[in-house]
Amino acid sequence: MSAHPFVPLAGYREYPEDEMAARAREFHAELARRRTVRDFSSRPVPRAIIDDCLRAATTAPSGANLQPWHFVVVGDPATKRRIREAAEEEERHFYRHRAPREWLDALAPLGTDERKPFLETAPWLIAIFAQRYGRLDDGRKVKHYYPTESVGLATGMLITALHHAGLATLTHTPSPMKFLNEILGRPKAAERPFLLLVVGYPAADATVPDIGRKPLAEVVTYV
Repeated sequence: MSAHPFVPLAGYREYPEDEMAARAREFHAELARRRTVRDFSSRPVPRAIIDDCLRAATTAPSGANLQPWHFVVVGDPATKRRIREAAEEEERHFYRHRAPREWLDALAPLGTDERKPFLETAPWLIAIFAQRYGRLDDGRKVKHYYPTESVGLATGMLITALHHAGLATLTHTPSPMKFLNEILGRPKAAERPFLLLVVGYPAADATVPDIGRKPLAEVVTYV
């Protein structure tokens, strides 16, 4: 592989400290409004909005800039139904047989169970895959370094972009998720499902658990 040329840093912008502080406060206030929802409207969302949010996600840093992610955006009703059926089958086994008691106790206040109607109701599902390796133009295999960490960063940026655009999301991780490779035609050897992101508008009567975030002093240490 040839080395990439280095170019001047053009995209960085520095702001006066008072403007930096204001921007940081405003951004926190916007993200503090974000809530995971489970009750979605079927109201359509233009594909162009999803495309721009995905473009934002693909600006995420990644190990050696290998960008080890692939996003499959699902809007087809029949495919969404297949995904729901497969996910609910896995979730039934999870809730009834595989989940430890302490995990079920942790989930209980959130009111979750094996029923996942949002997988059909929401206008878009985004299946996110982590690629173990890629291929060069000449067919040679290239190992991807830190794919899980890289895809996690891109996913966080995608959720943030969707929220910024005015949409609601739900991170769904049925275990296992190998059925996504089969339904969506993704290579099993090279790609591992990372999570399924449900995207759309919240239902008019949507509710969320009355929970909060840990205070900064509990999760941050300065040394």
